Amino acid sequence: MQLTQFSDFSFRVLIYLARLPEPGTSTINEISDYFKISRNHLVKVVNNLANHGFILTTRGKGGGLKLGRPAQSIGIGEVFRASEPNMELVECFNMKTNQCCIARACGLKGELYEARQAFVAVLDKYTLADAAATNSTNPFKANGEESP
Repeated sequence: MQLTQFSDFSFRVLIYLARLPEPGTSTINEISDYFKISRNHLVKVVNNLANHGFILTTRGKGGGLKLGRPAQSIGIGEVFRASEPNMELVECFNMKTNQCCIARACGLKGELYEARQAFVAVLDKYTLADAAATNSTNPFKANGEESP
């Protein structure tokens, strides 16, 4: 299983904002430059994060992006579900479009569903504050990435 780029960028934006010193405000351009990712794609990500209340956006001079609530109250699983609307690991998870010829006889669907639930349950144990921590055991701080 691999996260979509949309989810990856969502987590990057939130971690970036969580690591900023007070007042914790940044811009799309700053984040785009820092991660070297498309500004246009980041606009869509930011819009989704704002629509779900994870960040607040302010337009104009002195505006920017900041966390919509404290990092310790933003669940990683919550962000994942908001950025990954289609978690159908296999075709038969979607009853409307399922064309699998072995769906009725397959015994794997239940196990895959259980695995997906377990994956999300693990994410639900952590918060943005955990992900933004800069200690050496933090799995989100790979490849020597420095805080913004």
